[in-house]
Amino acid sequence: METQADLGSRPFVSIGTIPALLVCLAAPAFFVLLLPWLGWALLIAGLVVGAVIERRRVVEPGPSLTRDLSLIALGMVVVSVIDLKAELDNAAMLRFTLALGGAVVLPYVVSRFVYRDRAIRFPWRGGGRWSTFQWVWLAAVLVLGWLILPFYFITSGVYENWPVVDTPDLIARLFVGVGAVGIWDELFFICTCFALLRRHFADVSANVLQAIVFVSFLWELGYRAWGPALTIPFALLQGYIFLRTRSLAYVVTVHLLFDAVVFGVLVHAHNPGLLDAIFLVPAP
Repeated sequence: METQADLGSRPFVSIGTIPALLVCLAAPAFFVLLLPWLGWALLIAGLVVGAVIERRRVVEPGPSLTRDLSLIALGMVVVSVIDLKAELDNAAMLRFTLALGGAVVLPYVVSRFVYRDRAIRFPWRGGGRWSTFQWVWLAAVLVLGWLILPFYFITSGVYENWPVVDTPDLIARLFVGVGAVGIWDELFFICTCFALLRRHFADVSANVLQAIVFVSFLWELGYRAWGPALTIPFALLQGYIFLRTRSLAYVVTVHLLFDAVVFGVLVHAHNPGLLDAIFLVPAP
């Protein structure tokens, strides 16, 4: 459990920011530039620099930056071995399940049983009962998604980054896939990356670093064109909400409501006339 002294001692920027930034910048190398060699080079450089910094400094109590960065690196490497193009066939869904699941499970297992700490946790209930404002925010998420997402997906054409869903079976598969990836986002980017980075840096700095990884993954997944104008605020806001609520259940609920609108928009875009009465932007 973190004390107020621990929280107050975490720097916004320090020499440790260099290896952390190198590791996080591997995400755009892997998922935006699609240059695995560059991603590996950045991960190795970050871990080496982190190890050198920790070896040279006076030994202090507290978590090891190099160990924590290695857990983030492990998760990214596991995800990077698959093509993140959205597909709905059995093989693709199995591939996503194994890779994304491994990216959460393996860092947790290494942290718990190899490093012998509890750096990665999944606080489902967190801060207790949800406040009135939290319930209002859930409704606001639906409204904002309904207003913004159809315009983004349809006018930019990024809906074509997802497969055509024009049968009940494909629509059901899309629903499961969108929801499953949304839950995974919070397990990896918030409960793993953000939580690990917060052990070494101030909340704002840790949130910016995790957002680099979060947004890069979403880019390869299909949120391209001017998508980062939406995904960057979303990633930062999810980190902030988690800090305020301490509740995985709440950030997952926010994400799933947002993704429910994404699902509806994709069905709408691929099936002109089916959901025209719901969305303001007509299907192409």
